[in-house]
Amino acid sequence: MTALFALATSLLWGLADFGGGLLTRRTPALTVVVVSQSIAVVVLGAIVVATGAWSEAGAQLWFAVAAGLVGPVAMLSFYKALALGPMGVVSPLGSLGVAVPVGVGLVLGERPGLLQVAGIVVAVAGVVLAGGPQFRGAPVQRQAVLLTLLAAFGFGAVMALIAEASTTLTGLFLALFVQRVTNVLAGGTALYVSVRRGSPALPAEGFPWGALPALAFVGLADVAANGTYSIAAQQGPVTVAAVLASLYPVVTALAARGLLSERLRAIQAAGAGLALAGTLLLATG
Repeated sequence: MTALFALATSLLWGLADFGGGLLTRRTPALTVVVVSQSIAVVVLGAIVVATGAWSEAGAQLWFAVAAGLVGPVAMLSFYKALALGPMGVVSPLGSLGVAVPVGVGLVLGERPGLLQVAGIVVAVAGVVLAGGPQFRGAPVQRQAVLLTLLAAFGFGAVMALIAEASTTLTGLFLALFVQRVTNVLAGGTALYVSVRRGSPALPAEGFPWGALPALAFVGLADVAANGTYSIAAQQGPVTVAAVLASLYPVVTALAARGLLSERLRAIQAAGAGLALAGTLLLATG
């Protein structure tokens, strides 16, 4: 079950990143974050009311609040990086954030077996290579790398925090709702400050109503990914769940290849193969 939910997380995050990257090429990244997360808040709020999840409110929700504060910074940095460089190059670097939850798992006493250790090393190496990262070149490329590394640390912190925010399914709904409300408040404040400083909140043609379904998909897929990761981390070792959940850049790269015709270099194809091999080692270990 851990592997199943963690791989579902990779699929959802990969597709959400692909959609978010496309949207930020026409709409300011902060607006994409605030609108997509606002849609998620409405849906999650309805679920919380329907399930009576309010009854599980407790001190653990502070982990959700912390995740909600870190999340917008990570998402904004990542979307800006995606807008600056090819998705197949930027996205895999974001997976380096897996070091945060893996480190937390080790500190808490988890000791993966030999096959799982090998799987972690192979999978992480494969994900990084799958993007064929380029550390040399124009200043824009260097800026994209720095933004992605900042996002990676933030994503890793969110993974570690949300896994601690609930212990039941209804509690998870409440934790995700609190996280998203915090996301919207933090992102909305940043958007207000940005507009006051003269940055546009919308593209020249106005609010992208035609992109509303895509914005909803990005917000809801990101929420669902956080949920499936939390379940995966509760069902099995965090070290395994975190690595399998970090395979989402492969999904993003493949989506970019199929829909945007971004060519995969030989190193990217090799990286995808290593990521698959690492997945198999983790699943069998």
